[in-house]
Formats: sequence, C-alpha cells, structure tokens
Amino acid sequence: MTVQSIDDARDAISKIFRDHWQLFLVEGIVLAILGLLAAVLPLATGFAITILFGWLFLSSGIVGSITTFAMRRAPGFWWSLLSAILGIAAGAWLLVQPALGLASLTYLLIAFLLVEGGVTIMFALEHRGALSGRWEWMLVSGVVDLLLAGVVFAGLPGTIAWALGLIVGMNLVFGGASMIGMALAAHAELP
Repeated sequence: MTVQSIDDARDAISKIFRDHWQLFLVEGIVLAILGLLAAVLPLATGFAITILFGWLFLSSGIVGSITTFAMRRAPGFWWSLLSAILGIAAGAWLLVQPALGLASLTYLLIAFLLVEGGVTIMFALEHRGALSGRWEWMLVSGVVDLLLAGVVFAGLPGTIAWALGLIVGMNLVFGGASMIGMALAAHAELP
C-alpha cells in the first residue's frame, strides 16, 4: 500500500466513526446502565440470578450486534461481531439452562471474560492505526476483562457467593465507558 492509500483508508474510517458516533454513545450508555444494574442488585441464588445474567448478556449482545451491523464497514467488524455473538450465546445459554446454577455461571463468566477480553484487545489493536485517540479505550476495556477473569478464577469457590454481580457489572460498565469515550472522541472530530 502506498502512503496515500493508507491516508485515504484512515480518512474513510474516521468518517465512518464520525458519522455513527451516536450509535457508539447509545451502546455505551446501555452497557453502562446494564453494568450498574448488575453491580447493585442483590445477589440471589438459583434461577433468579442465572436468568438475570442471561438477560444482561443477551441484551448487551443484541445492542452490540445492532451497532456492529450499522457500522459494518468499520475496521474490526468481525471482532465486534464475534463479541456480540458471544454475548447473545452466553445469555441464551443461561436462559435455556438456568438449573445449572451459579457454579456453572461462574465458569461461564470466566470463559466469557477471557474471550471477550481477547476479542476486545484484538479489536482495539485493529483500530490502532486508523483511530488514534480512540483505540486505547477499547484496549483498557479488554485488559480489564482479562483481569476480572483472573480475579474470579483465583477466588473460586468463594467468588460464587459475592462477586458475580460486581464482576459482570464492572465488565459492562468498562465496556460501556469505552464505547462512550470512543463516541465522544469521534464527535469531537466533527467539523
């Protein structure tokens, strides 16, 4: 690729993000609200908590897939789509299999956070060259996901009793904050 074609691609990508900054903002706000709900609701046992988290994952995946398809020409489309599909799959599985309870939810949460963290980091790195000033938000969100997975895994079985809502809430809040940060950075670039 020539320097001119790289510059043209970078300009096209920036334009896509400036044109769709509202979608990023809406997705970020929804994720942050869902995260706050997950963190402040009392931890229940059995079906109730499994169903609650199923709906939280499913909702975040659906919102993510809508915004991903709305910006399908943006870099990192496949990573973003994978993240949304992962949220939908995790949520659907929890809604279909609530009897497996909190222990399986905890292991599912560890797997989700590991994959989500890796996917988010890859998504951020793919944006690095084209979106200076915005990709760092996604990178931080991915690193936080990996750290949260480590916290849950290191604390088993005790984390089942206290940290599940807080960990899921933190994941969603950081993901939402990164989307809000990207939206505001894109909005600031508008002429």
